[in-house]
Amino acid sequence: MVIALILFLVTYALMLAFQQYRPWIALTSALIFVILGNVSSLFDMSVLSALQAVDYNVLLMIGGTMGTVALFIESRMPARLAEILITKVPNVKWAVTALALFAGIISAFVDNVATVLMVAPVGLAISRKLKISPVPVLIAIAVSSNLQGAATLVGDTTSILLGGFADMTFLDFFWMQGKPGIFWGVELGALVSMFALLLLFRRDRQKVTARVETVVDDYFPSVLMIATVVLLICASFLPEPADGALLTVYNLRSGLICVALCLLGVLVTCVRRKSGAILKTVVQGLDKDTLLLLFGLFIIIEGITQAGVIDAVANLFYRVAGNSPFLLYTLIVFASVLLSAFIDNIPYVATMLPVVQSISGLMNDGAGMAPYVFYFGLLSGATLGGNLTPIGASANITAIGILRKNGETVRIRDFLRIGVPFTLSAVLAGYVYIWLVWGPK
Repeated sequence: MVIALILFLVTYALMLAFQQYRPWIALTSALIFVILGNVSSLFDMSVLSALQAVDYNVLLMIGGTMGTVALFIESRMPARLAEILITKVPNVKWAVTALALFAGIISAFVDNVATVLMVAPVGLAISRKLKISPVPVLIAIAVSSNLQGAATLVGDTTSILLGGFADMTFLDFFWMQGKPGIFWGVELGALVSMFALLLLFRRDRQKVTARVETVVDDYFPSVLMIATVVLLICASFLPEPADGALLTVYNLRSGLICVALCLLGVLVTCVRRKSGAILKTVVQGLDKDTLLLLFGLFIIIEGITQAGVIDAVANLFYRVAGNSPFLLYTLIVFASVLLSAFIDNIPYVATMLPVVQSISGLMNDGAGMAPYVFYFGLLSGATLGGNLTPIGASANITAIGILRKNGETVRIRDFLRIGVPFTLSAVLAGYVYIWLVWGPK
């Protein structure tokens, strides 16, 4: 177990130090775990079991959704919707808040970074027209997109990871086991954080004058986005086959839906334009680094599970929190917030999901308890924690990069001024909601 733990920690440290090489570090580490599992007595993990540990449904969902999002962005529909929204608000305070909320709504169905890339140009244009600094505007857009990523199954990579691990459907994020799901906790956090934004921008009362200028030539990608949600909902009602090839297809159903709709969008666009140029746009829109990273992480986590590391970490958490579900839940939420402020939440969530599952089995003096309150606490804490620092989330880094490209200087205090109150208000609201709804009665 010690060697497996050391290898895992070295892998994590290298990924933090050399972020541009994260996929290759993860894949190399995964290969080492497979080799050790085959040639040593440290733990048992064959090549077949390593490949079976990979959640291909999650990878297909992420890849297919990324492709459809690339088509959606290319259609310019998000920019038009944002412009329509801005024409309905009275002043800058409400314009910034409305843009942030709009980014959040989009982010519930679209990757956070893609959301920032969609909405940021609108924020920049409005800032130029009103002669105000675009720095707080884009920061507000970024932190809001991070919040809503946990709202739905397709909102963020971490949500897809949870859905795959806990076998949750699209509807389970809204309503599960007779209770309201995590979606409503996220929306409660969004509502509370909206008041935080209104307070932060209370002095910006300049009137807004804007026009709807963006032209949308292709509405089919918008139809595909809606179809993705509808078909994922329908797929949740399909009966599970007994076994065989149908069961394999059933377990991949969400991923196959996302990929099929993406391919349909590419095909229709190619036929309409009589050109294959859109294929290049879609391929470039795929975050291949994230897909490769997750492939490697699935194998690494299987390796440390077989070596007993996951159980050891779960026992450590259990010793700290004791037999109190509330104390353990609190520890998971706020440890996730603090850690995700400095490290990428994708490998963190991927690693912690089996830990949380193991911890829940230790509760009630070994009798165990339902893990969902801990799952939701992990997801909300890890998703929102990135908003505490400029480097805590990819969406934040993207927004700051856009600002710098436009000649703006972003100081740490500029980010903290918005990120800290936004995060604390949203986290506390979600923290209370999840415990009241999903905590043991």
